[in-house]
Amino acid sequence: MPVELVSMYYDAFNLGDSNAMLDLLTDGVLHEPSQGAGRIGKAAFAEFLDHMNRCYREEVIDPVFLTSADGTRCAAEFWLNGTYLHTDGHLPAARGQAYRLRVGAFFEIVDGRLSRVSNHYNLADWLAQIA
Repeated sequence: MPVELVSMYYDAFNLGDSNAMLDLLTDGVLHEPSQGAGRIGKAAFAEFLDHMNRCYREEVIDPVFLTSADGTRCAAEFWLNGTYLHTDGHLPAARGQAYRLRVGAFFEIVDGRLSRVSNHYNLADWLAQIA
């Protein structure tokens, strides 16, 4: 079940289907981005997705999944192919730069939904690629 759930999450991500992603989350989901403060709840996660969809076009490539024996946690490692579309706050100016990052993501699962989504990548690598 954990692998199927996280696979559905990334299938929706690759389709740009934020509503399908949100349907897989608990109401009180904890989202921990690689950089910055965590956020709690579907509404905060939806705002994050809207922001990301404005600034970036990304695709998860070749995910590999690891799960806990009890099915309450899942990890994914994958390549993220992206295009920087719109300048994101204080970050360097967007000019349609392409990038490719190795990403690790960690999930907790409660009652068949994702209750935590934590993403980790190398920001210095991303900054070098878009420079």
